[in-house]
Amino acid sequence: MRVSTDSQTTENQRLATEQYCRLQNWKIVKVYEDVGISGAQDKRPDLDSLKADVAKGRYDVVLVWKFDRLARSTSHLLETLSLLQRYGADFVSVTEAVDSSTPAGKMVLTFLGAIAEFEREIIRERGCSGIERAKTEGVRLGRPRVGCDVNEAIQMKRGGRSWSQLSKSLGVSSATLRRVVPPLLKYPSNGASLEACSETCSEALLANTSL
Repeated sequence: MRVSTDSQTTENQRLATEQYCRLQNWKIVKVYEDVGISGAQDKRPDLDSLKADVAKGRYDVVLVWKFDRLARSTSHLLETLSLLQRYGADFVSVTEAVDSSTPAGKMVLTFLGAIAEFEREIIRERGCSGIERAKTEGVRLGRPRVGCDVNEAIQMKRGGRSWSQLSKSLGVSSATLRRVVPPLLKYPSNGASLEACSETCSEALLANTSL
C-alpha cells in the first residue's frame, strides 16, 4: 500500500485488499506500507523490504490495491513484476482484476511488456533523429577538442616532470603525451625543426583528445 502525503490514509486500500484475501481464503503474511512517498520513486523503504522478502521466497502472491500503488512507470512496474516472477510469486491487482496466475492476467502483463518496449524504441528513435538533425546543422558531437602547447610539454619533460604531472598541468591524457612527445625529445631545445614538428604534433594531440 502507498499514499503520497502524510495527510492521506491507506485505510481504503487495506480494507479492499483484506476483503479480497478473505474471499480467496489467503493468509496475509505481511503488510507493506509506504506513507508520504511518491510512486515515481523507484526506491521506497517498504517496497525495498518487500523485494528483499520476495527474493527469500517468502510469498506465493503479492497483492496490491492498484498498479500505481506499486509503481508509476511501466518500466518500474515491469522490473518489479520480473522480480516476482523470478522468485515464483504471483501478482494480483485488486481493482484492476489482474492475476498473473491466470491466462488473462498473463496476457495483460504481456501487453505491458510490449508497451514498455514500444516506449523504449520511440525514445531511441527520437535520440537518433536528434543526432542526425544536429549533424546536418553542423553541430559538432562528442567531447570538445583540447589544445596543448607541445613546446611546453617538451620543456617540462626535459625538466624531469613525470607523465602524470604533464597530464595534470596540460589537461591532456598521459597516454596521448607518451605517444606524441618522446619523438620530439631528440630535437634541440631551439630551432625551426622542433617548431615545425611541434606544430604537427599539436594537431595530433587535438585529434587524439577528441572523440
